[in-house]
Amino acid sequence: MKKIMMCSVGLLISVSAWAQEVDSSKATVPETFEMESGDTTYVMQKYFMVFLKRGPERSQDEQEAATIQKKHLAYLNKMYEMGKTSITGPFGDDGEIRGIVIYNTATKEEALKLAKQDPAVQAGRLEVEIHPFWSAKGSTLR
Repeated sequence: MKKIMMCSVGLLISVSAWAQEVDSSKATVPETFEMESGDTTYVMQKYFMVFLKRGPERSQDEQEAATIQKKHLAYLNKMYEMGKTSITGPFGDDGEIRGIVIYNTATKEEALKLAKQDPAVQAGRLEVEIHPFWSAKGSTLR
């Protein structure tokens, strides 16, 4: 466990220093780097995690809200089919943060542009907060 913690701390320090050197305005593919851990080499990739937060405009009637939700889900499905997202889903409580979308884009600007095209965001039912997120490329949930 101690070895894993030390590796994680080292990884965070090296990623922070390395990521600051990259000019994202010229990026066409997501940033990656290789990380070795024992006999395994991981390709780490930068993703962009978007928190979908409760938006300021929630006064739609039930039917309009249902229509917006249907368009929202169709949009997220389209983004997944295009390879622009990796994971999407709602949270299981009724908190301020309603769900997440992990965008698989070259830049934060591209992820933000796509997130703002979501019909629920455009309608004001949701708003976005975005953060870079590093994970081993091809990771799966267990």
